[in-house]
Amino acid sequence: MIPLFRASDVEAAVSPERAVGAVREAFVAYERGEWSMPPKVYVPAYPAGDFRAMPALGAGHALLKWVTSYPGNPARGLPTVTGLVLLSDASDGRLVAMLDAGAVTALRTGAAAVLAAETLGRPGTAAIVGAGVNGRAAARTFVARGQEVLLWDIDPARAEAVAEEVGARVATSREDALAADRLVTVTPGNEVLLPAGSLRPGQHVSLMGADGPGKAEIAVEELARARVFCDDWEQASHGGELAAAVAAGGLDRDGVVTLGAVLAGEAPGRESDSDVTVFDSTGLAIQDLAIALAAIGRAAELDLPTVEL
Repeated sequence: MIPLFRASDVEAAVSPERAVGAVREAFVAYERGEWSMPPKVYVPAYPAGDFRAMPALGAGHALLKWVTSYPGNPARGLPTVTGLVLLSDASDGRLVAMLDAGAVTALRTGAAAVLAAETLGRPGTAAIVGAGVNGRAAARTFVARGQEVLLWDIDPARAEAVAEEVGARVATSREDALAADRLVTVTPGNEVLLPAGSLRPGQHVSLMGADGPGKAEIAVEELARARVFCDDWEQASHGGELAAAVAAGGLDRDGVVTLGAVLAGEAPGRESDSDVTVFDSTGLAIQDLAIALAAIGRAAELDLPTVEL
């Protein structure tokens, strides 16, 4: 019998605090070559959205996440992200758990956003632009880490609801949120939020929304004047915020540091209070693996449904 973690089960099993620790460990393990991650496969169904197949191997387990990204779905009352995470024992191939992909994605996205902000940002105000599922997860994570957080969304009612749920405050304007010392953007990536010259000295932004071709939350010119970090160079340079800058010749591998290298002590992060730091997140299967492993560690404590294959 295979345990099935529904969305509520994933949240019950893995707290935001535990998610940050698990994702940190995954970044370091991947940087050191202890975990592996074959390239993410995109199956385009544009203009509506796309499907993604994301494999990873580490800590004696293999994972495959089959997940969607349909940015227009919320307007139809449907989630942007749906799918399934399959976790197997790497020693014999047995399937050991199935998990709701949307909940796993939200947890690891919130954890990565806040981990990058804490690692690369300076102490100060925190804000999130975008109060969808992943924005909510980032807000929950900031609050769990003891950080007061402002929240802004194009839908004021949604911002109010999420802020009340997680213990955040609604920003008076988008500009107020964008001025935070530690900024997280979690939008569909259809609009540049940060044009050239918009980031202040010392500011950090975790860019979580532009995780596919043609998406952008920051102008190429703004990337050029910042210290740039990413989750994975290959993914980010081909399908993330960095892709346009790389294509234009304004950014190359030598100008970008992975967050894993900073966390592993192999590269510097912020070097002065005046550094402008940018983290480009494209979402890694190793992060999903970290959350899945954390979840199965609590399986015995939960009343989980099971599936017989």
